[in-house]
Amino acid sequence: MANLSGFDANQVEPNSVPPPIPAGDYEVIIVESEMKPNSKNSGHFLQLELQVLNGPHQNRKIKDFLNLDNPNDQTVQIAKGTLSAICRAVGVHTPNDSAELHNKPLVAKVVVEKNEQRGPQNKIKGYRKREPIGGGTTVPATPSGGAPAPTANGPAKAPWMRS
Repeated sequence: MANLSGFDANQVEPNSVPPPIPAGDYEVIIVESEMKPNSKNSGHFLQLELQVLNGPHQNRKIKDFLNLDNPNDQTVQIAKGTLSAICRAVGVHTPNDSAELHNKPLVAKVVVEKNEQRGPQNKIKGYRKREPIGGGTTVPATPSGGAPAPTANGPAKAPWMRS
């Protein structure tokens, strides 16, 4: 327990929850990671906290959850595929610890999904490597909402995007 005598909530404005950032591609880094038990205690997930590096939403944080230990094999395969995309994007193909993925820039495809209990929430649908253009500079990631160009067989989907 902690002594809170002298604190008066009537004298301090409460913190508010910021709205989700707009859908788009954002340059991010992983700033924290932790393996946690799932709600049913039947497995574990890797919780990643990502920080936006630039643009109007610089320093905002987004979480992603990879169910690497789960009774559902398909859930684990999706999580492993996502982890593989992260590893390839940051150039660490065989990490021994999730901390090896920290502070290495990559691009996250962010969407906004409706959540009945909490309202709109950001969710990450995929990761890719930052692409250099001429002279080694990188394209700054900005909210685009754009999609890959359609092909003769219908709408294109970037290979790094999760469904």
